[in-house]
Amino acid sequence: MSDSTYMTPLSQVMKRLEEKGYGAEFRTKKDKGAVLDEGNKTYSAEDLKIVKVYRFEGESDPADMAILYAIQAKDGKHGYLLDAYGTYSDEEQQYHIDFIKKVPADKDERLDDID
Repeated sequence: MSDSTYMTPLSQVMKRLEEKGYGAEFRTKKDKGAVLDEGNKTYSAEDLKIVKVYRFEGESDPADMAILYAIQAKDGKHGYLLDAYGTYSDEEQQYHIDFIKKVPADKDERLDDID
């Protein structure tokens, strides 16, 4: 798009990630690490790496205030972790933030551009 203020919607980025094999959701569990939706294996922060980060500002819709992380586990599993902030953050938000801060980011590995 030629409009420099256009932001790809969260739903569209999530769809593209799913097409690239990152469709399963990692969910943080307080004091347990992260669990991938398609199984019951628990991952520590050290078992994961952040491949790409997408931030959504939600100026017109507070529901879009989120950070989406494309995640790869050491065992080869891929998925995403969604971090809502602002209006839609929850009571376990601090644990979630602390967990994400421990996950290493791989600056050399990138997904193709989403747009």
